Amino acid sequence: MSTTPEKSSEPARLKNFPIAWFALIMGLSGLTIAWGRAEQVFALPFAVSPVLLGITAALFVLLTGLYTAKFIKYPQEVLGEFKHPVKLAFVPSFSISLLLLSIAGLHAAPGISFWLWVAGSVLHLVITLYVLSSWIHHTKYEIAHLNPAWFIPVVGNILVPVVGVQHASAEISWFFFSLGLFFWPILTAIIFYRLIFHASLPERFMPTLFIFIAPPAVGFIAWFNLVGDVDAFGRVLYFIALAFTLLLAAQASYFARLKFFLSWWAYSFPIAAITIASLLMARETGLVFYAWLAAALLGVLNLVIAVLLARTAKAVFRREICVEGH
Repeated sequence: MSTTPEKSSEPARLKNFPIAWFALIMGLSGLTIAWGRAEQVFALPFAVSPVLLGITAALFVLLTGLYTAKFIKYPQEVLGEFKHPVKLAFVPSFSISLLLLSIAGLHAAPGISFWLWVAGSVLHLVITLYVLSSWIHHTKYEIAHLNPAWFIPVVGNILVPVVGVQHASAEISWFFFSLGLFFWPILTAIIFYRLIFHASLPERFMPTLFIFIAPPAVGFIAWFNLVGDVDAFGRVLYFIALAFTLLLAAQASYFARLKFFLSWWAYSFPIAAITIASLLMARETGLVFYAWLAAALLGVLNLVIAVLLARTAKAVFRREICVEGH
């Protein structure tokens, strides 16, 4: 009799399997890329990134299989995420995962990297157009629905040039970069208005504040790949990302007290982005400060990912994830 509830709960868990699970792939891909860059910049005698890439790719296949099963069995639930005013922002975490895996696997498997980039870029553009159309013709959005995860659908386009300049005409990368860069300050202003003049974010969305770090950090990396130099505008992007990192680091004790939700994975990719950006600054400027900063950030990133994996595994074991309302 004790096994009946568990068996009957399995379909419900698949039904409530959220697209936000792909934030885990974003974080692990960021860790993989960060280690790959660190191995080059610091000339490390060992290689961690190939192992991380294999683990991340395997998890991506697993999560894709589970979400595909959800789509086949519960198509209305999947459609509901696309129509939900909050969950919609996490839908492009799948296309961004494709782009990040393309970046992480560029040197190990350039052919696979190319097709991941093509699939990720096309899919992300389609999602961006869908989200923008939804925003323009909405009948459901309220200020309470707004949180920094709204950066993901449109500002996420600035990821495309990071590896796009290796795979196709730079014109394509400039298009995606321009699209993402245009909406970054717009959304920043709107979100800050919401944070200052309206009620605080719900506890489960507080970790998304870290997403403020990602657009300028990734923008700096993309800009460097497009122009080939750490120029004045590149430095502005980098230091904006660094300023947001300091602002959020000053509130570390507050974030540590938050109850665990899957949204905690919002900590991971932004920290990875500023780590990778700092490694790029260390390589291009040759300044010791950036090398030490990058090493410190890489240590923080490893610690954060380890905690996230442990807390996620614990939540899965206790069946606290993939339940109604989460």
